[in-house]
Amino acid sequence: MPKTDRISFAAADTPDAQAALQELEQRHGKTALADADVVVALGGDGLLLKVLRQTLPRRVPVFGMNRGSVGFLMNSFRSEGLPERLAAAEPVEIHPLHMRVTTTTGETKEAQAINEVSLLRETYQAAKLQISIDDVVRMNELICDGALVATPAGSTAYNLSAHGPIIPLGAGILALTPISAFRPRRWRGALLPHTARVRLRILEAEKRPVSAVADDTEVRDVLEVEVTEDPTTLTLLFDPDDSLRERILKEQFTP
Repeated sequence: MPKTDRISFAAADTPDAQAALQELEQRHGKTALADADVVVALGGDGLLLKVLRQTLPRRVPVFGMNRGSVGFLMNSFRSEGLPERLAAAEPVEIHPLHMRVTTTTGETKEAQAINEVSLLRETYQAAKLQISIDDVVRMNELICDGALVATPAGSTAYNLSAHGPIIPLGAGILALTPISAFRPRRWRGALLPHTARVRLRILEAEKRPVSAVADDTEVRDVLEVEVTEDPTTLTLLFDPDDSLRERILKEQFTP
């Protein structure tokens, strides 16, 4: 475990998160992100994802404490004993996804996603997608509300809600999951090696506009989206008695 002497805190705007921030900074002081050994994120999963993106240049470990709602990626909140918890925390390395988008106007935009890259229809009409894996067309036409590519860490989020599989950490797999597929109606998606290059081309893009979303970064009116695993390594910290691996395993047996 790396040094945890210098703690930087980040908090959501909610009253609970702001109260926790004030209490913890009074106990442990304020350290700028640029000087921190570790970042403690106070809020929900959305705040944690935001903080992880902010740490990308330095790849500082992040320890989340739940002051939000679901908080699947967060540890329980306790104001006491934080240095000891950080010293004993179990690190989990994750790789984000890289999204490269070409819009219908020819613009190219890029973003990273820690949970998933989603394609979503913009109007009442279903989207039509062509799916290629490593430059081989695997599905000529998928009629659907959308589709997503999820990391193992993100497989319990939107991917699970769309009836995608839960992926254990370290499995070296990405999930490609349709969202409300109409044709082929019974297609449930695919499990892909983490090295796969996924290309999703929007058919009839002018008539059936589609947006692409990398976590919370949205690009509208897309023509083609390429998704690959980013080589960047991010580190999440968890209490050893409630590790992320254990949570993902438990989730598969939750009725």
